[in-house]
Amino acid sequence: MPRIAPDELLAIGFVARRSGTRVSALRYYEERGLIRAVRSEIGRRLFPRHTLRRLAVIAAGQRIGLSLEQISSTLSGVPADRAPTQREWTRISADWARLVAARIAELQALQNDLEGCIGCGCLSLGRCTLFNPSDAAASEGPGSRWVRSASAPTSTGQTKP
Repeated sequence: MPRIAPDELLAIGFVARRSGTRVSALRYYEERGLIRAVRSEIGRRLFPRHTLRRLAVIAAGQRIGLSLEQISSTLSGVPADRAPTQREWTRISADWARLVAARIAELQALQNDLEGCIGCGCLSLGRCTLFNPSDAAASEGPGSRWVRSASAPTSTGQTKP
């Protein structure tokens, strides 16, 4: 692909090819305020070069499982007229690393519960940590509350019981 001048405006098709993002997704991201386009005299969307960096941040957030709402919240702290600076990316990635660590702890707890269920041999829902007899967890809120209460990681990276 050709080299892009810093102040060059890029057509939506070029941005889609260069970023690996569908044109429809670019329009949606613009609608959601994640990226900004300017319009040409004939109404075509043109994107500043820094949009490619913002799209890379969006893709990174999606790869770790963040919703567009979470990514948008993160990017709201970065002016829309430029890419995140190194300092901003360091802050963003540290915040996201904590979310990933919490998700890993949650998944490990779920894995341990599943292995326990499969391996325990009781075949009884009376003792299962995944089962919710008589809807005892209803007062704790909606959803599978007990499964979501995975142990938090300690400073050593281990999970608390």
